[in-house]
Amino acid sequence: MKSTQISKLLFLLLVFTQTGVFSQEVVTVDSTGVVKNNELLTNENTTVSKDTLKPFKRYKAEGISAVIGEYVILDSDIDKSYLELASQGISIEDITRCQLLGKLMEDKLYAHHAKLDSIMVPDAEINGQIEQQIQYMVGELGNEEKVAKYYRKNSIAELKKDLFEVNKVLKLASEMQRRVVESVEVTPEEVREFFFSIPENDRPVFGAELEVAQIVIEPEITEEAKQKVLDQLNEMRIDVVENGSSFSTKAVLYSKDPGSASKGGLYKGIKRNGPMAKEFKDNAFSLLEGEISEPFETEFGYHILYVEKIRGQEVDVRHVLLFPDVSQGTIDIARSKIDSLRTKIIAGDITFAEAARKYSTEKETRNNGGQLVNPVSFDTKFDLTKMDPTLSAQVYNLKKDEVSTVYTDRDRAGRSMFKLLTITNRIDEHPSDYVKDYEKIKDLALKEKQLRAIETWQNTKIKDTYVNVNEDYSDCSFSSNWLKK
Repeated sequence: MKSTQISKLLFLLLVFTQTGVFSQEVVTVDSTGVVKNNELLTNENTTVSKDTLKPFKRYKAEGISAVIGEYVILDSDIDKSYLELASQGISIEDITRCQLLGKLMEDKLYAHHAKLDSIMVPDAEINGQIEQQIQYMVGELGNEEKVAKYYRKNSIAELKKDLFEVNKVLKLASEMQRRVVESVEVTPEEVREFFFSIPENDRPVFGAELEVAQIVIEPEITEEAKQKVLDQLNEMRIDVVENGSSFSTKAVLYSKDPGSASKGGLYKGIKRNGPMAKEFKDNAFSLLEGEISEPFETEFGYHILYVEKIRGQEVDVRHVLLFPDVSQGTIDIARSKIDSLRTKIIAGDITFAEAARKYSTEKETRNNGGQLVNPVSFDTKFDLTKMDPTLSAQVYNLKKDEVSTVYTDRDRAGRSMFKLLTITNRIDEHPSDYVKDYEKIKDLALKEKQLRAIETWQNTKIKDTYVNVNEDYSDCSFSSNWLKK
C-alpha cells in the first residue's frame, strides 16, 4: 500500500513541481562549489522542518544527475521537487531521491521522443498558458515585481523564460504519453479477467455516491436596472472616445471584475478558442486596435471592451464589467416563491423534477429536472468524499427524495439567489460488484492496460535513447531500466 501511495505522489509531482517551479533557490554553495551542510533557502511563506531536510546531503549544487537524449537533469532539479512537495503539505518522508529522479527522467524521455516524432507544440499556446500563470501569481502576490522577487528571479522576463522551458517539456511529454495510450482499449473479456484475477478480499471498495438535483430561484432583474447599467457604460465609452479619458482608469474605478479591475481591466492573449464567453471573444476579434465596443451582455454581466493590441491570432484587451442592481423587493419575491415551491413539493402537489423544469432559473439543470452533473466525470454521480465542501455539507444528512431547507447562495455578481436540494439516488459504500460496478471496473482495467503499455514503451525507448545516469545513483532500484543493466 505504501508503494501505491508513493506512486500517486510522484504522479502528482508532475503538476506540483512544474507549475510552481523555481519558487526557491534550494541550496547555498561555498567557494568549492559544494553545498554547505543543512542549509536551505526557503521563501518566507514556506516552513520546512529539520526532519524534512534529511534527504538533502552534501553534493555539488549544479551537479548533473542524468542526461536523457538532449535533456539534462541537475541535482538541484531534484531538490526543487522535494521542496515543492513539502511546500504543498505533502509528506516527503518516504520519497527517495531515486524515485524523484526516475520521475524526472520519465518526463524528459517523453519530451525527447515527442520531438523525434515531430509532435508540435505552438509557442503561442505555451505563452498563453504562461500569461495565465503569471496573472494568477500577480493575483496572489500583488504585482509582477513581487512575483519575480518571490521566485528569486531578476525580472519577470527571466521567470517567463524558465516557465516557457518547463511548460514546453510538460506539454511535449503529455502529448507523447497521450499518443502511447490513445489506441489502448479493453474488451469485455479483459475486464472480466481483470476483476476475477483480484483475490476477493483485495477487490476495491467503492465509496458512497449521491445523485443530486436542485432548484434555483434568482431575483428578477428589472428592465430599469439593466438600462441604468447600459447608460453608465455608454457614458464611460463616450468619455474615452470623445474626451480622451483613460479606459484603464475607468476599469480600476468602476469595473466589478475582481480578476482584472486592479490591472485596468487587462486580459492578455485572448484566443478565439479560449475560455472567455462567446460574446466577449466576438467583440474582441471584431474590433481594430484602439477601438471600443458598444455595451454588450454575457452571462457574467454587461461590458464595454477596448482592444489594446492585436498579436496574430491573439488579442490583448481591457474591459469594464458592471452588474445591474437587484432591489430588496425582488429578493423578497424570489424568497417567497421558493418557500411556496418547497411547501408544494413536500405536500405532493408537484414533483421536485417538475418544479425544476417549470420554475428553476438555472438553465444548465432546468431541462433535466434539476439534476446536477459531476464536472469531473460528466455523469450524475458524486463521490461524497470528493464533492464541493459546501454542497457536501448541504446534502450530507438528506435522505433519498427528502427536500432540503432553503439555502441562500451567491451568483457571480455576488447577488443573493435561493435554492432547494434533494437526493435523487444514494449508493452506499460497498465492495465492488462485477455487474453493478461494471463501468468503474472497466475504467480500472483500462488504466492497468495503459500502464502496461507505458511500461513497455518506456523500456523499449530507453534502449534506443542516450541515457547517462550519474554514478551516485547507480544503486537505485528504478522501476524502468535506466541503468541499462
